[in-house]
Formats: sequence, C-alpha cells, structure tokens
Amino acid sequence: MSIIKFLSSKVFLKQIVLAAVAVVVIVFILLKWLNVTTNHGEFETVPDLTGKSIDVAEIELEQNKLVMQIQDSANFNPDYPRFSVIEQDPPAGSKVKEDRKIYITLNPSGYRKVQVPNLIEKTLRQAQPTLEALGFQLGKLSYVDNIGKDIVLKMLHDGKEIHADTELPKTSKIDLVLGNGNRPQ
Repeated sequence: MSIIKFLSSKVFLKQIVLAAVAVVVIVFILLKWLNVTTNHGEFETVPDLTGKSIDVAEIELEQNKLVMQIQDSANFNPDYPRFSVIEQDPPAGSKVKEDRKIYITLNPSGYRKVQVPNLIEKTLRQAQPTLEALGFQLGKLSYVDNIGKDIVLKMLHDGKEIHADTELPKTSKIDLVLGNGNRPQ
C-alpha cells in the first residue's frame, strides 16, 4: 500500500478523529481539575494590619485564611507602638489566594544603639554634622575657659560624661562642653 492511499484510507482518518477527540477530552478534564484545585475565582481580601500587634495581626490573618511571615524589623518609628506592624506586603485590600503568605515588617522596641564618635578636640563646626549624620541630636552647649574657641572639651549625656565608643540610642541628645577662647585664670 502506498503512503497516499494509507493517508486517505478510512482507518487512518478514524485514528486521527479518535486522537483529536481524546486530546479535547483530556484538555477539558485537566482544565476542570485545575479550576477545582486552584480555587479559581475565589479570593481572600488582605486586612489592614498597620499599627496592630503581632498577636492581633496573626488572628486576623488566620480568620482570612492567610499566613503571616515576619520580615526583619525596620528602623524604629515613634508613630507606631513597639512590636507593631508598620508595613505589609501585599498591601491592605489586595485580593489573594487562600494560604498566601503576607509579609509584615515590625517596629522594633526602640532606636538602635550607635557608637558615639570621638569629638574631643574637634571644633563645634566639625562635631555638629558628625553627630547629626549618626542620628544624634545636638543638646545644650556650655562654655568654659579654654584657649581653644568652640573646641569640644567634654561630651555629656543626661548630665554624665561620656566617651567615644559609648553606645547610645539613635536620636539621643549629646551636650557639649566647649572652650570660650579665654585663657584659664
């Protein structure tokens, strides 16, 4: 039998039709199975967790059939309570599938500690930007008799003398004792 006769025979055409029907049936069954297993068209709404404690956030996510995933803490934000949610991903109001992970960022317990730089014998003009760059605040300035005008002689925090490499929370106020340019008597 030649190839042309075989391709135009009833047996070959029946096989082609049966194969096409089988492919259509298999694709239909797979699509229905996917709709059922992936909950096609069913969504959960992400609640707004901002400002809520970890426990409250976890309860709300469980009620919405979502999973909490805590990311690393961010920089301390005084506008939010300690250990509360300050960011979430995906954002509130998003439509997601059941058991989706919601990534949250927590507010730490306080400002992180930073080492105080060595400002002794530096000018006020050098000391102020150095402190501010590290996140400290310049506190009170007091002057004592010293030939070096505006030279840092001491650093104080809460009335106590501090030295370089002392660790203080970011945003702490550091008071400086400076020279006034007069010779000591």
